[in-house]
Amino acid sequence: MVAIKNHEAERFLQRDVGSYSTFLLHGTDIGLVSERVRRIVKGLVDDPGDPFQLVRLTGEDLSGDAARLSDEARTVPLFGGRRAVLLDATAAKKVEAAVDLLLSHGDACPVVISAGNLKKDSALRKAVERSRTAAAIECYPDGDRELAALVESEAAAAGLTIDAEARNLLVSLLGSDRLASRSEIAKLLLYAHGGKAITADHVVEAVADASVQANDDALDAAFCGDMPGLDAAMKKLHLGPVEAGLLLGAALRHAAALHRAKLAGPGGDQPFRFGLSPKRRVAVERQLAALSPDALARNIVRIGEGIALVRREPRLAVDHATRVLWAVALSSRSRAARS
Repeated sequence: MVAIKNHEAERFLQRDVGSYSTFLLHGTDIGLVSERVRRIVKGLVDDPGDPFQLVRLTGEDLSGDAARLSDEARTVPLFGGRRAVLLDATAAKKVEAAVDLLLSHGDACPVVISAGNLKKDSALRKAVERSRTAAAIECYPDGDRELAALVESEAAAAGLTIDAEARNLLVSLLGSDRLASRSEIAKLLLYAHGGKAITADHVVEAVADASVQANDDALDAAFCGDMPGLDAAMKKLHLGPVEAGLLLGAALRHAAALHRAKLAGPGGDQPFRFGLSPKRRVAVERQLAALSPDALARNIVRIGEGIALVRREPRLAVDHATRVLWAVALSSRSRAARS
């Protein structure tokens, strides 16, 4: 039985790939599945873009022809060299028969299978795990430890060092989707290019600061109950999973600051308004006039629940963030109408 746990996958990919001929990558993090598939394929063939070296199949290709996967895997390359088969079973419901047939035959070229989340009793997962020549590799969202390791390795590959403060700050801003995380890390590395070390200032300037500035219009529209303004602001943001998390984080801080100012009574908003542009001061004054401490407390809970959803379901992060801000705007508009 060869079942590679998520925390074991990196070591397996570095050392043990050559010991197996069939690989099943499965889990809830589709970005991580895709990344690990590419890593394995890159080590199996010289040119993954060459259809003679890498044969790509989908579950639909095997519909009604379970033997096709085995036939492709046992085909001798016409011009010699290495050959592999990549099967996308993400949306397929029944590829077990084809995989069973493949595993029952020897002398096949390597086969890499990408799938979505598979339960332990999944027929496909069980078939691969009980084979001595196959490995099933879990791909679940990154935790802080995995993200920190990813940041360190990417920085080292770019010839840069990153101090603990910068690394921890960056990890706190990244989501659990591997592709989105890589995109943000790549942006940071490009920003720090030409230097020797990545600092916390680099992280703030490259990953957080631009997003915070762009979020202001959306937050003010939401807390003022300005539905058209929120719609226009959201269209300008071009959110991804990481940006959606940053937006809700900013919304939570804003709601908490409003709440503290309301509880402080007259003049309690002075520290909050210090440093704001005239436009933002006007917006904050409107928000403080319209929203009660109880209403703000409810929004804090609502936003906190949204942040939890974004972290748990990064592929739906933009939808979750959008729904939360619309709910805040609806609540704020109804309060403004009554005041």
